Amino acid sequence: MALDIEEQYDRIYRYCFFRLRDRHRAEDVTQETFLRWFASETYRDTGQTLQYLYTVARNLCADEGRRPSAELLPEDLPGEPGDPALSVALRSELDRLSPEDRELVLMRYVNETPMGVLCKLYGASRFALYRRLRGILTRLRERLEG
Repeated sequence: MALDIEEQYDRIYRYCFFRLRDRHRAEDVTQETFLRWFASETYRDTGQTLQYLYTVARNLCADEGRRPSAELLPEDLPGEPGDPALSVALRSELDRLSPEDRELVLMRYVNETPMGVLCKLYGASRFALYRRLRGILTRLRERLEG
């Protein structure tokens, strides 16, 4: 798998931002994720780079999430200027999801992580992840329409 560092950096940053809800902490965790990847010769050449990056980012976010934060809500969402990332209603409904479900939606639909990588990360079959995602999306649609 040819790795586009800039594209993957943006995806890992978005993932960290949505997990931590703090721009500065997300930047620090993203940078630490890539520093660990660059330092690890064994994983760089195995073809499992994306899985390794998400695993490291997830663990660092969990560690960082245990630390207190002064900022409770983010001022804005990452993305292109002038292009709203989420509507207020959708953002509110995403916040109501469990952290695991929110993470899965982010990784699959925002970061467009391949299902094969998600299956390895979650230790689940494609069928199980498709069912879980379909259930999450159905609940979101019902809440937004109702």
